[in-house]
Amino acid sequence: MQKLDQACVNTLRFLAVDQVEKAKSGHPGFPLGTAPLMYAIWDRFMNYNPANPAWFNRDRFILSPGHGSALMYAMLHVAGYDLSIDDLKNFRQWGSKTAGHPEYGLTPGVDVSTGPLGHGFAMGVGFAIAEAMLAAKYNKPGHKVIDHFTYGLTSDGDQMEGVACEAASLAGTLGLGRLIYLYDDNKITIEGSTDIAFGEDVEARFKAYGWQVLRVADSEDIDAMEKAIAEAKADEAHPSLIIVRTHIGFGSPKQDSASCHGEPLGAEALAAAKEKAGWTQEMFYVPEEVKAHFDAKLPNCAAKEQAWDKEMEAYSEAYPELAAELKARIAGEVSVDLDKLFAIFKDNAKTATRAASGDVINALAQMVPALTGGSADLGPSNKTVMKKEAYFSKEERDGRNIHFGVREHAMGAVLNGMTLHGGFVPFGGTFLVFADFLRPTIRMAALMGIQSIFVLTHDSIALGEDGPTHQPIETTMGLRLLPNTCVIRPADALETAVAWKVAVENKTKPTCLLLSRQNLTTLNAYKDVVKAGAPKGAYVLSPAQGEAKVIIIATGSEVELALKTQAVLQAEGTEASVVSMPSWDLFDAQDEAYKESVLPSGVVKFAVEAGVPYGWSRYTGCEKRVLGITKFGASAPGGVLMEKYGFTVENLVAKIKEIL
Repeated sequence: MQKLDQACVNTLRFLAVDQVEKAKSGHPGFPLGTAPLMYAIWDRFMNYNPANPAWFNRDRFILSPGHGSALMYAMLHVAGYDLSIDDLKNFRQWGSKTAGHPEYGLTPGVDVSTGPLGHGFAMGVGFAIAEAMLAAKYNKPGHKVIDHFTYGLTSDGDQMEGVACEAASLAGTLGLGRLIYLYDDNKITIEGSTDIAFGEDVEARFKAYGWQVLRVADSEDIDAMEKAIAEAKADEAHPSLIIVRTHIGFGSPKQDSASCHGEPLGAEALAAAKEKAGWTQEMFYVPEEVKAHFDAKLPNCAAKEQAWDKEMEAYSEAYPELAAELKARIAGEVSVDLDKLFAIFKDNAKTATRAASGDVINALAQMVPALTGGSADLGPSNKTVMKKEAYFSKEERDGRNIHFGVREHAMGAVLNGMTLHGGFVPFGGTFLVFADFLRPTIRMAALMGIQSIFVLTHDSIALGEDGPTHQPIETTMGLRLLPNTCVIRPADALETAVAWKVAVENKTKPTCLLLSRQNLTTLNAYKDVVKAGAPKGAYVLSPAQGEAKVIIIATGSEVELALKTQAVLQAEGTEASVVSMPSWDLFDAQDEAYKESVLPSGVVKFAVEAGVPYGWSRYTGCEKRVLGITKFGASAPGGVLMEKYGFTVENLVAKIKEIL
């Protein structure tokens, strides 16, 4: 290794372990072992501009083993991002920009939040799909306006996680050649040697997935890594995994042992590591030649963005319509005309909300060029296919439909990657009961505050004969527990259109659309009320004729049941109103005056939903005022199940009368 390269690598190593030592917590082994890998990518290949971390045509970088965040922060500091030595000294502390794991939106230069192993790897597949789609549509002869790579570091732990395996298989199938990962093959995990639980041939597995696999025998050989990355870049037909034999805790007395994975080295071992490297004992030391080396890159970083800006100007002159569309996508500009969506549906027609969603998706495909998505092998059931659009593949890069395969977990991570990349409003579908397969990715979308849309159909026992394995009972309520997540269960086609408008226009949180298999009556008689009220999460759908004695709150398919029950109660002299509540979180975000107008104090409330009743007491006052389900479903026609489980007008009337 050249002298300057060695100084740069050691700067990264010891800035990282100094952070851990000062914080008295963290992971020093990873930075000591992989600093050369990080340096090789950023020094030799990364296109970036610290003055504008969000520059659209930059290369993306993913630290999939997010526990090595101290190395990422060291790299960003020396590269010139707005991350000071004081920020490094504040590692893992309250209010710091240097959290225990990288957090998108918190630290300049961090493209994605990572921590749950495998997720970063899988989100990188979403980045690569996004780049390929945009390049196929917008690049023209003489105008290459979309031109960047996705690089990352991945670990033994990543390779063990199912989400990474799913995503790797998809990436190979799609031939995502601009995705390049360096694999930190240190053969150590928290519990010891990887041999205790991880014995497969990773190279053979990735070749079987359709990846190019390269090897670097010595992690200290920067030239060999540079050659391997260049070779990976040259093969745009296959994603690349570069396996680098590394040593956790490199150069320290704890090298190659699990003891340096997740705890500080300690003063004695840290001093020994620095002494062995010929490094000063001074904490947070950056040599002048290292600072000068990276500072010298900054003018070129700015020049690359400026050159791209000029290219965009030339592109705008040559292709004004495409350029305007691309700029709008980059800016995230989306606006949906709800009246046009409402016009799709006929008066009093009966349609499943999954089918209504499919109709809306196809209408939105014409309105929102950024809309892209698919299903986890359930497109015909989820109704997620854009009928006039092609499928994205090796051969058809401009397709807007995606075959995710039976890979729910990876699908969610890919959606998150596409959202983070920018230029897309991505959606993915599966059955609601299988939301648990992708729940960690919904959580990560919520944590990052990004838009990913999850189309979750077959939302209750009314799906029928497939039985309890496919009938979600607790899933709706479980999704509502996630902070910063919009969960919408529409009652009909009109509310479904509203739900999609909310989803595609909301840039700060993921949206889960919970949709029925069974047909539901379209509430055209209430069209104006739905248009005004549904975006607020809850509204008075059908008021009482006089002073209400009870308010029936319902969601989804149970709204129709509530309306029929209201009619019976009023015929018997009991004034009742019906509140449709498609979304708790949207309603809870309204002001107190609006909430009081919908659910006034002093009036008995009774909720009905085909799921667990727990949680409804926040609106009804107690769980006795809820008609729900507390056991798993069964295999039978949907109508029979709803009757057997008490979702009938007669039972609901009786329960309300009992409460009154």
